[in-house]
Amino acid sequence: MKTAVVILNYNTKDYLRQFLPGLIDSCIGGNASVIVADNASTDGSVEMMKAEFPRVRLFQFDQNYGFTGGYNKALAQIDAKYFVLINSDIEVPHGWLQPLVEWMDAHPKCGACGPKLLSYRQRDYFEYAGAAGGLIDNYGYPFCRGRIMQKIEKDEGQYDTPTEDILWVSGACMMVRASLWKELGGLDERFFAHMEEIDLCWRMQLRGWSVAVVPSSHVYHIGGGTLPSDSPFKLRLNYRNNLLLLENNLPATYVAEGFGPRLARFFTRIRIWERLFLDAASQVSYLTTKKWASYRAVADAHKEYRELRRKGEIPPNPNLPKGLWDGWIVPKGMSKNLK
Repeated sequence: MKTAVVILNYNTKDYLRQFLPGLIDSCIGGNASVIVADNASTDGSVEMMKAEFPRVRLFQFDQNYGFTGGYNKALAQIDAKYFVLINSDIEVPHGWLQPLVEWMDAHPKCGACGPKLLSYRQRDYFEYAGAAGGLIDNYGYPFCRGRIMQKIEKDEGQYDTPTEDILWVSGACMMVRASLWKELGGLDERFFAHMEEIDLCWRMQLRGWSVAVVPSSHVYHIGGGTLPSDSPFKLRLNYRNNLLLLENNLPATYVAEGFGPRLARFFTRIRIWERLFLDAASQVSYLTTKKWASYRAVADAHKEYRELRRKGEIPPNPNLPKGLWDGWIVPKGMSKNLK
């Protein structure tokens, strides 16, 4: 097969039952195959798959390896030109896959691309997880074209031109060149889940590959299928992985801007200390609002970051990535005007 469309499932049996038939139908005749990898679900997902979708290739893992470990294990067993990572809580219209394949075929230096991500519940609005392509600000806060913090834009065609002027596309639905995936070693398993796709796309760009949004393709995403937005565990992952993301990629980015390696690592430490200060400010906010679990989540995130951190790799002659926004997005996200 040319394209492997892979769902990594963890306790989302009902979403599989709801959305898998449409996904399978959309791949018929497109030299594509749907595969489900199960991260040791306990909700009967595997039994349901065997009973209701016996022809779908199914991988069963012995434990929950997270988004990173699960996809690394699954894709290591698949032979295809392109991998599509897609969440179980996504509805796809007919014709969503072909524009992505055609883009990758026509742009051999594109490492990853994605569709417009629209809301399943408000179908004329973008969806939080990826909207129309992602960027990142000076302090490591990700945001999207069509979504800044909690503010979501209506899709009025304002992002309907394909672009590579972004840093990342959402792992909720992302096509990756399989050869590059293998070259980069897949996802960084320290992340477990959240922001691992940003890290992957950033690493791609540092090595001279592009990342694109192909808006002629769109899908509808529910979001929060595995972890609700108010989960302290999710908050901990986000704070921790933000720091790992910067540690991984800022040194090579500074070198691409013209600094020597030692100075690049020095500037990286400064930026991370600035981010730690901003995190501490958010902890004060959690304390004053008596959100004890959130306060603890940030403290745990910093502890785990210190345990997991390692020097970011600096490849030879790194390229300067696109989608790096020179500023701090939080004040913009807190303003009344999204534009």
